[in-house]
Amino acid sequence: MSAARLTTAAGAAAAALLLSACTSGGLSGGGGDTNFIMGKDGISTVEKGKRDPAPDLSGKTLDGGQLSVSSFKGKVVVLNVWGSWCAPCRAEAPNFEKVSTDLTSKGVQFVGINVADAQVKSALAFEEQYGVSYPSLYDPSSKLMLRFEKGTLNPQAIPSTLVLDRDGKIAARSLAALSEEKLRSMIAPVLAEK
Repeated sequence: MSAARLTTAAGAAAAALLLSACTSGGLSGGGGDTNFIMGKDGISTVEKGKRDPAPDLSGKTLDGGQLSVSSFKGKVVVLNVWGSWCAPCRAEAPNFEKVSTDLTSKGVQFVGINVADAQVKSALAFEEQYGVSYPSLYDPSSKLMLRFEKGTLNPQAIPSTLVLDRDGKIAARSLAALSEEKLRSMIAPVLAEK
């Protein structure tokens, strides 16, 4: 495939992601050959031993540094896909910061993935306004989202939240803004695993 076609395909996929942006959630999964189950709370989970590894999620952070999510192997990682323009993202941001602060000492690492913000200053202003202290990858073209394989628990909306187990495998997903209580309930079973 030519570079132009690949760029066009990537752009189309990113546009599709944006069309589902700031929704109350995507389609539920669990049918077919998938290994995940959607709970009544809207959180999809995969039992240990049947989980898919997260793709390579690395790149430049909002503050200009470099980050690779795989460097947090051994910790439970909470990935939150967000945009400064997304009202549900603004609503959940204080919940994420509070839970992140509470669980850091228990081996939980939060990482944001900022998508579709054309200017980094918008994303930085969001983080400052909501007191977000954990790092965020800067992904203005949403290319990191394209790394997730079809049929896995992948982010399909903005906001989306994934919980990775200590082995870097996708254990849970939500396709809607989360309250503090729902976020804690999503992390707790993965954190309790040995």
